[in-house]
Amino acid sequence: MNMATDMPSPFLFTDNAASKVRELIDEEGNPDLKLRVFVTGGGCSGFQYGFTFDEITNDDDTEVKKSGVTLLVDPMSYQYLVGAEIDYVESLEGSQFTIKNPNAQSTCGCGSSFTV
Repeated sequence: MNMATDMPSPFLFTDNAASKVRELIDEEGNPDLKLRVFVTGGGCSGFQYGFTFDEITNDDDTEVKKSGVTLLVDPMSYQYLVGAEIDYVESLEGSQFTIKNPNAQSTCGCGSSFTV
């Protein structure tokens, strides 16, 4: 399911998010790292988002490349994240990666879990 870089992306990976990922990868000193975004069961709304760095790209991962960094999404998470915006936000409450998901029917107050 690897997608070519010239195909339209199923996710909006913002400039802010790509820039922050680049900064974090540079701090780690490992250019092979990629940001993996995933969905797991749990949280107060039924599903929750997760973020981790990964060196391995699985054959069935979807890749989105932006500004020299790669976002990975596994097939199970893909169905819940298609059309979502992955961003990095800095505010008075703190700094964090966020997801605006058009597939979520409701979300919890912290924005880290959702219902479809």
